[in-house]
Amino acid sequence: MADTVDNGVNVEALLDAREALTGNPGAAAFTWRANCKWVNGVHSESSVEGFRGLGEEQSHKREFKFNADHPELFAAEDNGATPVEYVLVGLASCLTAGVASVAQNREIQLNSVEAVLEGSMDVQGILGADEDVRNGFDGIKVSFNIDADADADDIEALVAQSQKRSAVYDILSNPTNITVDTTKQ
Repeated sequence: MADTVDNGVNVEALLDAREALTGNPGAAAFTWRANCKWVNGVHSESSVEGFRGLGEEQSHKREFKFNADHPELFAAEDNGATPVEYVLVGLASCLTAGVASVAQNREIQLNSVEAVLEGSMDVQGILGADEDVRNGFDGIKVSFNIDADADADDIEALVAQSQKRSAVYDILSNPTNITVDTTKQ
């Protein structure tokens, strides 16, 4: 008798949710929110707690807080990760969650998963030193090191399916409409 695969993902609940939302697509419309308050210099603190989903307001078990700043070499206090590092964390977390979910669904036991991400950027753009240089990443490289009870082809397929279903990968690789407005207090 084969060992039970347990990667800590409740695939049955995910598949049940997919089936329920297929029958009620309006409930699948989610709105995620983050609030950000300036602290000092380029230091800010963001928080996430509430969101809208399944047709009503929802909330996490607790509020999560994130400090963002810049390193000292940019004349800042280094009180948190940079905003671009949070983008890498979001992508890494989303892809890794996908690997675990797909592995559980395919009955592949994971022993360890590590993702290393690098985003290359020429900071002349954000500093206004060269108008022809993009402000953001010019490329992101994701490298997975996965130890699983599966062959190399199956592991490649896990990563490919995770990439295909990753919300953050989609956000970063496709244009997203962003509206910015202001209100004066």
